[in-house]
Amino acid sequence: MTNDILSIIQKNFPLTRRPFLQIAKELEITEDEVISILQEQKEQKIIRQTSAIFDTKSLGFKSSLIAFEIKDEDIDHAVSVINAHPGVSHNYERDHNLNIWFTIAVDPKSKLGLERSVEILAQKANAQNYVILPTLKMFKISVKLNTTGKDAKKEKVKKSVKKEIELTPLHYEIIKLAQEDIEIVQRPFEHIVNKLRIDYDTLFIMLKELQDAGIMRRFAAILNHRRAGFNANAMTVWDVDEAKGEEIGKIAAQFSAVSHCYLRPKYPNWQYNLFTMIHGKTTEETNAIIEEIASEIDHKAKRPLYSTREFKKVRLKYFTPSFLEWEERHLKESA
Repeated sequence: MTNDILSIIQKNFPLTRRPFLQIAKELEITEDEVISILQEQKEQKIIRQTSAIFDTKSLGFKSSLIAFEIKDEDIDHAVSVINAHPGVSHNYERDHNLNIWFTIAVDPKSKLGLERSVEILAQKANAQNYVILPTLKMFKISVKLNTTGKDAKKEKVKKSVKKEIELTPLHYEIIKLAQEDIEIVQRPFEHIVNKLRIDYDTLFIMLKELQDAGIMRRFAAILNHRRAGFNANAMTVWDVDEAKGEEIGKIAAQFSAVSHCYLRPKYPNWQYNLFTMIHGKTTEETNAIIEEIASEIDHKAKRPLYSTREFKKVRLKYFTPSFLEWEERHLKESA
């Protein structure tokens, strides 16, 4: 039953006044049972966060995946420097000479911009080398771990049609509050409607508007991979023909074990341009999925990059003063 509940809240979290009651009705158990199970999963840190997941680019933020080459003796210092940036949400050590991999976003009002911010981080972290790997084409971004073992091996990746929307001050206020982790209680959205002095219908209508516009990707729970039993997660990179990149990326994205699939640029010191994040419970399982994908896509080379250490994994917080505060400090230092 626990795994069924975890599956539901990763895929279709109900945006209703009492979401856990709706889940309970679907599974023919009580609301209290659902809440009790989820509270336990939260205490055990299997559930990392349940909140709205927003599209960084749609909110005007510029972001990229970055890889630094850091000497072993400098890793602790480098991690401290990188993690202090408020736009860094993920930071891992991976088994490559480019060994520190992180994602960074900068505020729409940024004076430094992304490239200069990365340059400052590289200098302060004593990076020997680095590459900036922005998304050229996104095929899939959807972390939904197969907790029940019932998910199909492949899934159809839906192409969304986005509706135009003009964001109002209320939309921005909802974004700021909906990005926060909800409490596992009967009415988890009550604090938002009370704080903004709106009714539930208004809240859910506006969240739907944000989702239809592609600004909110979905409202869902994100699980701690390792605590949920998925201990072998590999960022697998592929060298594919750029002319066929879109066709190949769509094939790779269909695999349910692939949560992220992007095309990124190549560099003289980095030959791979298709990135797939693959989740498995064991290295053997993950490697088998990689080989299955390899049998279906045309590629020149591939490499699984397993994470050896996780230094940071949080949801990015949008429209907070911390972005510009970080910039002001570093603008003063460079003045």
